[in-house]
Amino acid sequence: MTPGARIRPAVPADLDAIMSIERASFPTDAWSEAMMADELTGPYGFYVVVEQAERVVGYAGLRALPHAADGDIQTIALDASARGRGQGRALLRHLIEEAARRRVRELFLEVRADNPVAQGLYASEGFSEIGVRPRYYQPDGVDAIIMRLDVRAWDAARTADAREAGACT
Repeated sequence: MTPGARIRPAVPADLDAIMSIERASFPTDAWSEAMMADELTGPYGFYVVVEQAERVVGYAGLRALPHAADGDIQTIALDASARGRGQGRALLRHLIEEAARRRVRELFLEVRADNPVAQGLYASEGFSEIGVRPRYYQPDGVDAIIMRLDVRAWDAARTADAREAGACT
C-alpha cells in the first residue's frame, strides 16, 4: 500500500467522496446515493475507505449476516490516481480478514467479465471462478464472473506465511 495511506471504517460523512469514486469507476451502472447511504449505515455491512493525505481515494464493502456461513464482497473501487499501488489489494484483504473474524467460511463476489485487472487481483488472493451471470451488468449487457473464496483456507495460508516469514528473520 502507498506510504501514508490508511484504511479506516467508512462513515456517512464519506458518502460524497465515495459517490464521486463510484460514478467515475462505474459510469453506466453506479449505485445510487440512497443505496450507498443504506449500505454504509446498514446493520450487516462492513465498509471501509482508504485515505491518502486525508482524502478518500477508495472504498470497499462486505456483507455478512450474523452467524452466516457465507458473505459477499459488495464493492471495491479506487480513484484512478490511486490505482496500481496495492491499495485495492489492501482493501480486499481487509474485507477478507473481517469475514474471517465474523467466522464466514465462503466469500463470494461478482466481477465484470471485461475487467481482467480485478479478476487477476481476486484470483491472486485465492478466489476461483464458479460461474457466470450472463448480461448481469446493465445497461452494458456485460457478464458477471462469480468467484468464491474459502476464507478458512485463505486465513490458514496467511498464518502459515506469517510464521514462515518470522522464522526467516
